[in-house]
Amino acid sequence: MKRLPSRYRRLDGALADLPLEEPMLLSELDGFLTGILCSPAAVDRAEWMTVIRGADGDVPPFDDPLDVQWFADAVEARRGEIARDLARGRLQPLFDVDERNGDTLWESWLHGFADAMALRADEWTMLADHPDAQVAAAMARFSLLLAVADEESDLDSVEIDALQDDAPDDLIDCVQRIYAARAIQPSLPSVVMQPKPGRNDPCHCGSGAKFKRCCG
Repeated sequence: MKRLPSRYRRLDGALADLPLEEPMLLSELDGFLTGILCSPAAVDRAEWMTVIRGADGDVPPFDDPLDVQWFADAVEARRGEIARDLARGRLQPLFDVDERNGDTLWESWLHGFADAMALRADEWTMLADHPDAQVAAAMARFSLLLAVADEESDLDSVEIDALQDDAPDDLIDCVQRIYAARAIQPSLPSVVMQPKPGRNDPCHCGSGAKFKRCCG
């Protein structure tokens, strides 16, 4: 990555120092946190933080308690930034960049997002059949990009090269549509209005008297 603010560089270094066999890269963390925020089912902080820090949550990831607290605060701060960007419809992922040619390396970010999806796999699967056609299409496009990133797609090399060029923008668009789907509330049942009885009609309370002499 190039020209990252110092707080991101420090967070990137802290991730690399975690006592894990394969700690997350900064781009993976960014995708993971975005996936948590877009999840169709809530994931509590303790659960997703365990994925970042490693399964043994009782062991501090760093020797200095101040570093432990800083790390937790830094992750939470980035999560808050992503939440604000999503709410504004202006997601700004921390994609890796190939320093040799300037290409955007979106795959690691997407793998982080997929790690978040795995925490609520059944609920994410249901989004593929979402009643909103745009959400369903976004999920289909997202799945295609993930298959390409995993080298499991049926596309030929020409099709993959064409997809690669637009992949970063496609990802942002898909994620924004998926995030927006979380705000779609089921429609409330319609209220059937009963006609008001006439003054000389039998009262609806069952008394047998005329409405005007009873509840009217």
